[in-house]
Amino acid sequence: MILLSRRSQLAIAAVVDVALHARPLPVAAKALAARHHLPPRHLETLLQALVKAGILKGVRGPRGGYELARERRRISAGEIVRAAMADGIEDGVAPAPESRLVETVVQPLVDTAGQRFLAELDSVTVDDLCRRSGELAVFEDLNAGADFTI
Repeated sequence: MILLSRRSQLAIAAVVDVALHARPLPVAAKALAARHHLPPRHLETLLQALVKAGILKGVRGPRGGYELARERRRISAGEIVRAAMADGIEDGVAPAPESRLVETVVQPLVDTAGQRFLAELDSVTVDDLCRRSGELAVFEDLNAGADFTI
């Protein structure tokens, strides 16, 4: 069962990656794409949606890239998913059926479940995900314990 689109999953992964790697310099989109085995241009629209939502901050220049716009404990997974879904780009979704059953019974059920799912994601912060990635040594070369956020 797929609860999150690949785009939403990638958005969460990208923000956590930036949170872990953006010290002392911002994370270049090219480096981010390489760590996730994606073509560099694949992430551009997603990263811009995250900047527009105030989750990431774009830094221009030769040593530019992306960094968190706020403290990682103040960004939830639910907020990231909403930002990823906001621009309307979905992963190969078929057209919605035109059906009274879908409109009156199925869609309200799915909407309620989706709201509950996002509420659960709202309870998880980027800081929680960063700590979990450190516990699992996702990036073995990274000292995830060094966080100088004031």
